[in-house]
Amino acid sequence: MRIVIAHCTVDYAGRLSSHLPEAKRLLMVKADGSVSIHADDRAYKPLNWMSPPCVLKETAGDEDGGLVWTITNKVGERLVITLRDVELDSSHELGIDPGLQKDGVEAHLQELLAEQIEHLGNGWTLVRREYPTAIGPVDIMARDSDGAHVAVEIKRRGEIDGVEQLTRYLELLNRDPLLAPVRGVFAAQEIKPQARTLAADRGIECAVLDYEVLRGMDDPSSRLF
Repeated sequence: MRIVIAHCTVDYAGRLSSHLPEAKRLLMVKADGSVSIHADDRAYKPLNWMSPPCVLKETAGDEDGGLVWTITNKVGERLVITLRDVELDSSHELGIDPGLQKDGVEAHLQELLAEQIEHLGNGWTLVRREYPTAIGPVDIMARDSDGAHVAVEIKRRGEIDGVEQLTRYLELLNRDPLLAPVRGVFAAQEIKPQARTLAADRGIECAVLDYEVLRGMDDPSSRLF
């Protein structure tokens, strides 16, 4: 991982365009090739990013000095970062991460739902469990009866942080023209009212899962709301 702290401007050109005016920010370049730009007041969510596969080209800036990073992805979208007053530029080998260890019930829910994806809707098919992204794996990627992609995040207890996690996945997945549009389903044994409200605001569906039903101890009756 390469970590850079510097004053920078950031310009994104793709399906949309955006501009971040000059400010001191944290830039991260991970081993998978992803690049993300962070502020100090936005918790974990980056201001902008480019997902792999992409290519980073570093060139000298104008007569005032500095560096220019041009990051281009496979569909030609570009992220141009102009750096000045670099305060830190360091590289670190983190090695292979073992990943998040889910508790037994949550992991088993994922396994059971993947095997019985029709609980979420007639005609649904499984694409993959632990679908990889640059910010972590989506629990389940599926297709609905119309063939559209659906990202499913599974929790034992559904709270606001789980909805936020799925929101980040959806923002990233919908940048991929081969997948978009991707909608989300937040699935849990119990979903807190605040999480349900936030999910509705984000356009995310909620599914209440019955663990015993999925284990085959009753009639299928998982409910989408």
